[in-house]
Amino acid sequence: MRYIEAIDECELSDTSQKLFLAGGITNCPDWQQEMRFELRKTDFTLLNPRRADFPIDDPSAALDQIEWEYNMLRRADKIMFWFPKETVCPIVLYELGAWSMSNKPIFVGVHPGYVRRQDVEIQTGLARPNVKINYSIAELANTIVSFV
Repeated sequence: MRYIEAIDECELSDTSQKLFLAGGITNCPDWQQEMRFELRKTDFTLLNPRRADFPIDDPSAALDQIEWEYNMLRRADKIMFWFPKETVCPIVLYELGAWSMSNKPIFVGVHPGYVRRQDVEIQTGLARPNVKINYSIAELANTIVSFV
């Protein structure tokens, strides 16, 4: 497994499958590290938008972050979404809606206590009826690994 964290620039021309880790960042646990652990034995390149140190006082930081995410979502071969219970994740909902309308493989996970769980389930079922909704990080990782 290869791991790339925002806003690192990197060469992505290798043959590994690039997986974008879309999901809550602000006011929620670092679930991305749990997913990284679950996928440690794969040959994926993980694209993680959560930075170890976000420079909150830098006015250009938000633009750099959003541009990185925008570009990496397009370069990724697959996108996984995780909706934690601690926050509504409006940007992640937006991204799920946008990428549900593409042909790119997506994987969706929702914490059972996520406040908009039913919305994610219904909307995903309508846009992508073949996408399984997962209710834990481990289950989501297994779905990703077993995708053919």
